[in-house]
Amino acid sequence: MTRKDLKDHGPILVSACLLGIYCRYDGRCETDERVMALSRDHVLIPVCPEQLGGLPTPRSAVELLDGRAVTRDGADLTEAFERGVLQVERVARLTGARAAVLQPRSPSCGRGIIYDGTFSSRRIEGDGALTQYLRAQGFLLLVPDELD
Repeated sequence: MTRKDLKDHGPILVSACLLGIYCRYDGRCETDERVMALSRDHVLIPVCPEQLGGLPTPRSAVELLDGRAVTRDGADLTEAFERGVLQVERVARLTGARAAVLQPRSPSCGRGIIYDGTFSSRRIEGDGALTQYLRAQGFLLLVPDELD
């Protein structure tokens, strides 16, 4: 998939941290100029499912383990992740978005590769909670590296 695949997809959901919004778990952002450049030709809708689910910024790092969203100290934040997914779904429905550009490796937005749930920095094949939902709904899903 490439930038050309976005041509006829209308508004695009984008992980808010990629647009310079300070919403990552560590309070930072991951501004990506390739994603920012999409705004010349597309309506971009920033979303942070973790914030939309009620989690603060900054917050404890979370990884997915056996279908649950857990922190290093074992706190289960699955309900907040599920609330966030439902809120993003609502935003998508209201805006007509059918495509998304997502933050790699995130427990919410990761596509294809996520951390393994052991907080050891080990990566595995898999999708974040939001990505799983969007994929099941037939969204076009891209990560910034595919925008070159």
